Amino acid sequence: MPEVTTNRRSRVHSACRGLAAIVLMSAIASAVAETAVESVAGIRATAEAYVRAQLPADASVASVTADPLDSRLHFARCHSALRAHLPSGAALQARTTVGVSCDTGATWTVYVPVTTESVISILVLRHPVARDARLVAEDVEVQKRKLSGNAVAYLADIGDLKRRTVRRPLPVGTALSIDMFTPDLLIHQGQEVTLVATVGGLQVRARGKALANGSAGARLRVQNLSSLKVVEGVVEDEDVIRVAL
Repeated sequence: MPEVTTNRRSRVHSACRGLAAIVLMSAIASAVAETAVESVAGIRATAEAYVRAQLPADASVASVTADPLDSRLHFARCHSALRAHLPSGAALQARTTVGVSCDTGATWTVYVPVTTESVISILVLRHPVARDARLVAEDVEVQKRKLSGNAVAYLADIGDLKRRTVRRPLPVGTALSIDMFTPDLLIHQGQEVTLVATVGGLQVRARGKALANGSAGARLRVQNLSSLKVVEGVVEDEDVIRVAL
């Protein structure tokens, strides 16, 4: 009987050692697998850092946040720093898809949606306004708002209301953006205008004729009445177009 008990204990000890070895090997394999996978947090951080680097230096950015990635996705560990880029033809927007790639060792690319929000001072309506309204200082107030993107399309100064007409009815509290207005036409087709150019630090003026209608800041084709040459310029005032020579 003692020999049977001893043999049984020996088999139990052997089984336990075998089980421990399996558990240890599994743990090692798991650890190796984890180190061989690129961190999802690192991928998101790379996308966020790229968007921040593309924003204007004076942008009042409140947050740049990459969307969570699907937990089922696994990317092989990259042997070099991850590279971020915009897809071909894409532009930076309030919500931008950024490509994050590995070019060394394993090669892969994942596209990460990134949302940008800014806190800026903008003009907000004090009361409802009708279509075709011409707004003045008394119609608006300045408020700080958290908005998508870097908010360059919003009006921030009372002077921005000049030479603009409201396109459609707007309710109280509306944050005013450029696309809510129709800019006044400062130049009309066939109108005689002053062409202004800077040459060697000197300002040169000539008479010209507008070949199309144009609002402030619009690019417009004009004809120099002296040389009859057709050039393109930017509308600066009611009869002034700045051209490059």
